[in-house]
Amino acid sequence: MANQRQDNTAGLDGIAAALRQTAGRGPAPVEQWDPPFCGDLDIRIAADGTWYYLGSPIGRAPLVRLFASVLKREGDKYFLVTPVEKIGILVEDAPFLAVEMLREDTASGLRLHFRTNVDDWIVCGPEHPLRFDPEHPSGGVKPYIHVRRDLWAKVTRALFFDLVELGVERDLGGQRMFGIASAGSFFPLTQAEALRDLS
Repeated sequence: MANQRQDNTAGLDGIAAALRQTAGRGPAPVEQWDPPFCGDLDIRIAADGTWYYLGSPIGRAPLVRLFASVLKREGDKYFLVTPVEKIGILVEDAPFLAVEMLREDTASGLRLHFRTNVDDWIVCGPEHPLRFDPEHPSGGVKPYIHVRRDLWAKVTRALFFDLVELGVERDLGGQRMFGIASAGSFFPLTQAEALRDLS
């Protein structure tokens, strides 16, 4: 087992070394790269945001941030990308988690700032919208916020409760909707009447 763990670490270090040659600080311009597909790698991002390599959690946060900086989505598939190769990985739900939220009251209204589990800060608004997907079979919803390039962060359950407390009602297309307002945008969660039925 110890030898396998050492081999896993050595493999990760090799992958990281190749990525560091092309990735600088912050997200790499992967949308500008179109390298050939080089196969799948046994890297998985679990629904709770944990990254795994060969079945073992990747415990080094700087390494996870490096991999996240070269993550690309094409349709429903995810890849780690450099200018010369594209490697497929598995994402169970969303590649990131939104783990912290700060509210900023400005003269033009509320702005909500979110931090992801890889330390990206984003402002919820037109460029980083919220979306609410149905959660089956519970009948609830799962909240997500756009991070970049069709990559989304799932909002943790604790933050979701905080979001709901900040919710407001607005008329939208002739219907009274309950949702979240931030940076001049409104993101409807449900019809206000349905929400009252639940209370």
